Parts: sequence; C-alpha cells; structure tokens
Amino acid sequence: MTARKTAQISSRKQPKQARSNELVAAILEAAVQVLAKEGATRFTTARVAERAGVSVGSVYQYFPNKAAILFRLQSDEWRQTTDLLRTILEETGTPPLERLRRLVHAFIRSECEEAAMRVALSDAAPLYRDAPEAREARAASARTFQSFMREALPKSKPAARAAASALITATLSAVGKAYSESPRSPRDITLYADAMADMFCAYLEDIGRR
Repeated sequence: MTARKTAQISSRKQPKQARSNELVAAILEAAVQVLAKEGATRFTTARVAERAGVSVGSVYQYFPNKAAILFRLQSDEWRQTTDLLRTILEETGTPPLERLRRLVHAFIRSECEEAAMRVALSDAAPLYRDAPEAREARAASARTFQSFMREALPKSKPAARAAASALITATLSAVGKAYSESPRSPRDITLYADAMADMFCAYLEDIGRR
C-alpha cells in the first residue's frame, strides 16, 4: 500500500538537462496559474499542459498524474518554509527568544503573501497528506524546532520542551492560516506578529523559570 501511494505522487524522473529543467519549470509555473484560477477541484493535467503550451504526454514524462504535480508544488512550499525556519532558528549568534520573534514575523508575513496558493493546496491535501514524503516533511520541521527548544530551554525536561515545541508549531500553523485568509496591510501583519511573538516568548520564559 505504501509503495503504491509513493509511486502515485512521486515524479516519474528527474530532469537532467537544461531543456528538461526548463520544461519542468514551465509545467510547474502553469500548474500554479491553473490552481490559482481553477482551484483544486478543477485542477487537471490537461489544463496544466494547455497553459504550459505542451502536450499532455510531455507532462506525463515527469508527473504521472495531477496528484504528483500538486504534491510537487506542496513539497516546494514545505521546503521553503522548512528552510526559512532552519535559517532563522539556527542563527546561534542571536539569543533564542529573538530568533523566535524573527521566525514568527517571517512566518506570518509568508503566510499572508502566499495565502491564495496555500488555501488551494490545502484543498488538494487529501491527495497526498498521508504519503511518506508528507510525513517526512513534517518530521523535518519538527526536528529543527525540537533542536531549537533544547537551546531555548536547556534546564527543562524533555517532555516540557516537546510540549512547548508542539504547541508553538501547531499554533503558528493554525493561526497563520486563519489570519492570512483575509487581506492584511503590512502594518497589521507587523502588529499581529509582535503580539504572537510576545505570547510565545512569555510562554517560554515562564517554562524556563519553573
């Protein structure tokens, strides 16, 4: 069962030549446009091929079905988010709580900037959310945050750090999604991120004093 799911959402082959890379890039750009215009329910391989100006067969060279295309878009989004998280949280020259504050601001801003695409991809999530690749993407983010928590709360018990990590990441994800569903001005985003960062920092300071 697992092997079958992996085959359905994995790319058929990886592009190795410049022209192949350009083709895949064109397909993915077209997929973004189709998803933004049609939504997940009307997203089809044929529409992607038409928007990219290529044959459906060309799309199938790299993506076996629409789930594979959507999963690639989602994987790219996960990778960008994970890289953002890792880059900020691993800045060891910066105090932990300041890193957390920067992360909150960057995350909320990113959520608002990518709101339309994220909502569309969320609608498509049932196609791949239980796949091994999806679980690994979530696990990678969790490992980065857990490592940060060991630095931020060095005297706390592992259970307390794990609970704090789970609460903050779950809150960031849920609140970021909800907040970004309405248009926000840059000033509103800054004020909201400040308030959320204050809350998280106070929470970690309280745990550290226990």
